[in-house]
Amino acid sequence: MALPVMVNGFGITSLSNRSSLVQSLMGTAAVNTDRILVIIYLNGGNDGLNTVIPLQYYPKYQSIRTNIAIPQNRVLPLSGMPEAGFHPAMTGMQEMYNQGQLAIVNSVSYPNPNQSHHRSSDIWMTGVDATQYANSGWAGRYLNNRFPGYPQNYPNDQMKDPLALQIGVLNSTSLLGPQTPMNISVENVNNFYALLGGAQNMSSTELPCCEAGDMIKHVRQQQVLSTGYSGQIKRAYDAGSTMASYPAASTTSDLSEQLKIVAKMIHGGLQTKIYFVELGGFDTHGDQVTSSDTTIGLHANLLRKLSDSVSAFQKDLVLQGTADRVIGMTFSDFGRRANSNASRGTDHGVAAPMFVFGKGIKRQMVGVVPDLNNDLEPPTTTPTNENQEVRMQVDFRRIYSDILRDWFGTEGSTTDALLFRNFKTTSLFSNVNETIASGAWPDRSIWSAGRVPAAGDYVRVNTGHTIALGQNVTVRNIFVEGGGELNILGNYTVNTTG
Repeated sequence: MALPVMVNGFGITSLSNRSSLVQSLMGTAAVNTDRILVIIYLNGGNDGLNTVIPLQYYPKYQSIRTNIAIPQNRVLPLSGMPEAGFHPAMTGMQEMYNQGQLAIVNSVSYPNPNQSHHRSSDIWMTGVDATQYANSGWAGRYLNNRFPGYPQNYPNDQMKDPLALQIGVLNSTSLLGPQTPMNISVENVNNFYALLGGAQNMSSTELPCCEAGDMIKHVRQQQVLSTGYSGQIKRAYDAGSTMASYPAASTTSDLSEQLKIVAKMIHGGLQTKIYFVELGGFDTHGDQVTSSDTTIGLHANLLRKLSDSVSAFQKDLVLQGTADRVIGMTFSDFGRRANSNASRGTDHGVAAPMFVFGKGIKRQMVGVVPDLNNDLEPPTTTPTNENQEVRMQVDFRRIYSDILRDWFGTEGSTTDALLFRNFKTTSLFSNVNETIASGAWPDRSIWSAGRVPAAGDYVRVNTGHTIALGQNVTVRNIFVEGGGELNILGNYTVNTTG
């Protein structure tokens, strides 16, 4: 296979069709019928800079957060990633990262961000631009496409279980299909079963007219649908076992209890594809930390709940033997400002990290920790405006696209339709760091992973992209598609390790 790699204007040939790289690049994702996604909503807008601390820019971090900064010697280190560390409350997730089961996606947001809780969470859940609206959620549209005819034709022999399950009493917009919610919501499984077991068939006669009658009819249909699934839910819950030790919870709505229920459902054989759980309290305008110790306080308590619960859940999946089938992700309303406020808190901001966890991830760091010296907006402060924002690196819909396409195996054209347009991969589920634009090799913005290719990466230069290489590099291998070009500008070496 002749590849248009240019060395001082002269073409060279490399790689054959039998190479491991070419074979991996030619592989296509098939629909994975048994895979599961667990969505964790951090309600309120999580403070990213005190969650993943940018150690690479620690002096600047400390200077703009003097009253809430985590002491450098208390930050939890991450294996092979000296640029970043975790809040000291996140020992469970630190262990997951060090074991290769947790990924950090840095500075996630969307263009023209809205800092209203209601509107911004709606954008995240529906997957639209800030100037657009949708009546369905991104995950709901996926389920509606995969399981046509829901709910009228379900349960059936091919899908006897709920398509999605939310632990909580309110439906998330994320799971809303074009015509109906694609999920069943439960607060407590045993109480849910007892309640539905006593439900009576409800007549559709003598309903009021117009919208009121239609609404009552829809509610009754949902009740009947839920009753139809209650036996399946109860059987899976009773058949499942908890194999890991979860942190103590004070209520059945605590994240640990929610994830414990999800784990039991999965272990019990429920074929539900998406689970949705929630941890609230992240709107930390004041008293985010205590006055005597910035490592404890409201935010620390929330991060400990998140970290300990997710860690226990992942350990449970491993002990069950189901970990290969499950990934999880976190999202929040928005990030918080780079600078703290006078109340030992942080106000609504733009970008923050997302976490994706599970054995299925192949990349642990997408993007780089926020460059607090150069990438804040506005670049400088004034006496009348000392507020700065963390600039977006990754559009959240790129993560959704990767989950739909690379995890669930949805066709690329279908994924684009579900998300209303094409979003470039982040290579979260791939060891191929590919180009998303033309430019110079050191420019991280031209690479799918938001990072310059490392020694462990396969590299792909995509059609229509020209990459200028003016340095020595070491990667596993390089593939240049037809119509792409790698232009080596001088006497530089490209070392490949296989």
